[in-house]
Amino acid sequence: MKSAAVQMLVWVVAVMGVGCSSRGLIVTPGRPSGPVYDAKPTFVQEGIASWYGGRWIGRLTANGEHYRAGDVTAAHKKLPFNTMVRVIDLKTNKSIIVRINNRGPYVRGRIIDLSVVAAKTLGTYDRGLAKVRIEALREIPVMAKPNLDAARNNTPKPSPSPSPETAPSVKRR
Repeated sequence: MKSAAVQMLVWVVAVMGVGCSSRGLIVTPGRPSGPVYDAKPTFVQEGIASWYGGRWIGRLTANGEHYRAGDVTAAHKKLPFNTMVRVIDLKTNKSIIVRINNRGPYVRGRIIDLSVVAAKTLGTYDRGLAKVRIEALREIPVMAKPNLDAARNNTPKPSPSPSPETAPSVKRR
């Protein structure tokens, strides 16, 4: 009876974990949970940030996605699509990392348009406009299982066993 209760508890915890975690249940201690970026940005710009939503929600963005206010994305005039950008509010020093998926803003003096959730997370939603610094980031690839990958790459491949036709003949006494 006790083991059935323990199994049920484990099942409930597993189901709750799957429902709450978008990355799965496996967490390796001491490893970062998300992507790792180079400390030196590839592009830096300072200016005014705004946010956009309302009538744009559900419309196609410049890269072909549908704009969703709940995505942590942004619009920039020149940065390539899918560039990850750290946006730093120069007044509060809070920052957020967004993905570029649209073009704009097309208002003079503005350098980036944030999605609704990005603006709320950064704390600029209520202000509407904010002085920011944006930094384009370069992702550093991290091996998920470095020891396993190294073992696979360094393991010598077994030589094929000779077939009876090509094997040297051995005289039996």
